[in-house]
Amino acid sequence: MDQLRAMEIFVEVARLRSFSGAARKLGMTRAMVSKHVLQLEDRLGARLLHRSTREVSLTDAGQAYLEPCSAAVLQAQEAARVVTHAGAELAGPLRIQAPSSFGSEWLADSLARFCLPHPQLQPLLHVDDALLDPIEHGFDLTIRVGGIPDSSALAIRPLAPCRGVLCASPAYLAKFGQPKAPEDLHAHRCLHFSHLTGGTAWHFRRGAEETTIRVKAAFTANNGLVLQHAALRGLGIVYSTSFLAWRELLDGSLVQVLPEWELPLNHLSALYPASRRPSPKVRALIDFLLAEYSPVPPWDRALGIRQA
Repeated sequence: MDQLRAMEIFVEVARLRSFSGAARKLGMTRAMVSKHVLQLEDRLGARLLHRSTREVSLTDAGQAYLEPCSAAVLQAQEAARVVTHAGAELAGPLRIQAPSSFGSEWLADSLARFCLPHPQLQPLLHVDDALLDPIEHGFDLTIRVGGIPDSSALAIRPLAPCRGVLCASPAYLAKFGQPKAPEDLHAHRCLHFSHLTGGTAWHFRRGAEETTIRVKAAFTANNGLVLQHAALRGLGIVYSTSFLAWRELLDGSLVQVLPEWELPLNHLSALYPASRRPSPKVRALIDFLLAEYSPVPPWDRALGIRQA
């Protein structure tokens, strides 16, 4: 019996609470997964899992074994990665998740240029505005704009500041007027990004002065680019970001609203599992993105912003 392989399979079954789910994840048959776990139980002389037609659960012995088993598997995987990648060219799959708008507007181009010198690298970029669990979904690297989870299971590397900006089309402002204070937003059509952590409570700061306005959303979407298109058509005032709106702000097709008031400063961050050192290709990509976006990202430099 390959004990390490059996341990890897047991960890996956315990994590998913399913033999079938582990089989799909590992590209094996359910029967083979079950065989490996049974062999591991025979070797240990203990039953690790309760089986039923509905679910799989850990026995007391399984619960006690899971943590040291997981640690041993991770250590072995890391040792194999060190040997495999020592002095080698970056190669193989690299699973990345990013928000839709940032992924299409910036990361896709950065990732393509990162991969050019490494033709054996196989990036798999998943763009999605949902706050997916990086570990559960098997991502090597997750890029987040705000929305940082409070989890000791993830390591976080800040990449760049991410500025919120309110803007609207000249046609909308000519018709409805330019707001003079945050309270004026109550009388305006507001375009709302549904993943904002504060919901429709928009926060503003000007020096020591702070205020929060709960807007009535005239249009809501879970994608920033969708909202920006609506703003360009004159539908209302959009809560956007400088990385998305910079070009339109420069050419005048969008105009900043309440420019003297600051919206909360988020950060563009890279997340990866804290339980192991990042692989050479993950480290290399993080270093590349830091060089691209830090200390002042190119979209802010274009707008004349020089510091965080």
